[in-house]
Amino acid sequence: MTERGTVFLMYHEIEEPGRPLCQAEPGYVRYVPHSSKFRSQMDFIKRQGWRGVSVSEALNHQPGNIAITFDDGSETDLLFAAPILREFGFGATFYITTGFLGKPGYLSESQLRELCALGFEIGCHSMTHAYLTDLDDEGIHREVADAKSQLEQIIRRPVEHFSCPGGRYSQRVSQVARSAGYRSVATSRMQMNSASSDRFALGRVAVMRSTSLAEFAELCSGRGFKRRNLLVRLREGSRRLLGNAFYDRLRDAVLRRRPM
Repeated sequence: MTERGTVFLMYHEIEEPGRPLCQAEPGYVRYVPHSSKFRSQMDFIKRQGWRGVSVSEALNHQPGNIAITFDDGSETDLLFAAPILREFGFGATFYITTGFLGKPGYLSESQLRELCALGFEIGCHSMTHAYLTDLDDEGIHREVADAKSQLEQIIRRPVEHFSCPGGRYSQRVSQVARSAGYRSVATSRMQMNSASSDRFALGRVAVMRSTSLAEFAELCSGRGFKRRNLLVRLREGSRRLLGNAFYDRLRDAVLRRRPM
């Protein structure tokens, strides 16, 4: 694993029994694992002798590191994910959507500062979670650069890493991120990241609600990426053909017919 690079895991909200999720759409729910499953996954990493680290730490590409990242800024980042990560002595990067702060189910500004004070790294996940490939230059600047400034005002610390909502990435996004002072941009491309990787087009691996422990072990070891990336490319082609909005509606319609 370490010779080929570092795996970056991507999480979203963590489900706790009896607690409603931030969103109910099937396309969202499939990204939400139960807290018990998340704990088992962190335990697996620990038992393998690996370390869960932030993006900044992972970019040093030390052997045995697994980058742990969260998107959106759900309240469960602080309530459930952070305590489990601290239990195992792991670091992580929490990418925050600034426009979600204070909304039901999401972190408040004070909770975000608390998460930061615990020693976790805070990254940016845009202003409104818009698909960046749908925006003009002004819109990308608002979602990438202006959101960075907002976060830095809240936590009073530099925000150096950005993740693209929905994985929608382009060279324009990379250029704006560089100009804004970010050190990296994360996509949803399924690839390991090495010292030779473009830091403004990092790959990440989504951990799904349905991901079994055996599948999780495969992901952490970097196996099966070629096969999975074929499916990713097919989805990306469908999105380009259908458009982001119509693709999402069609996907949710299909997922509603499947048991979660």
